[in-house]
Amino acid sequence: MIRKATDLAFEKCGGLLPAIVQDADSGEVLMLAYMNLESWKKTVETGKAHYWSRSRNKLWLKGETSGHVQVVKEAYVDCDFDTILLKVEQVGGAACHTGHRSCFHNKVEGEDIKTVGQLVFDPKEIYKK
Repeated sequence: MIRKATDLAFEKCGGLLPAIVQDADSGEVLMLAYMNLESWKKTVETGKAHYWSRSRNKLWLKGETSGHVQVVKEAYVDCDFDTILLKVEQVGGAACHTGHRSCFHNKVEGEDIKTVGQLVFDPKEIYKK
């Protein structure tokens, strides 16, 4: 059965679907973001990852400030059409706004959480205001 990309179940989840983002080559999980119908359509249209910023309450192109855009190589939808998986080429080497390659750079070790990821860039330099 072939369905349309606009058949995703946005209404089921209050208008936002989780989007898991992986490096297309290594499979490394880079981040988790949220997409609404507008950001999904923009992603499909441009081939670059667009998300809905819950904190800023607006559409954003990943990397619009840093230049570290995500070029979508493949997109998948789960069996319930309510979770998105993007396999991307992470331009610039860092997906996280903290300057780390992956947003998942903190490892739980018993009661402690230890930063294990390496910095790719200095966020103070990239996000000067």
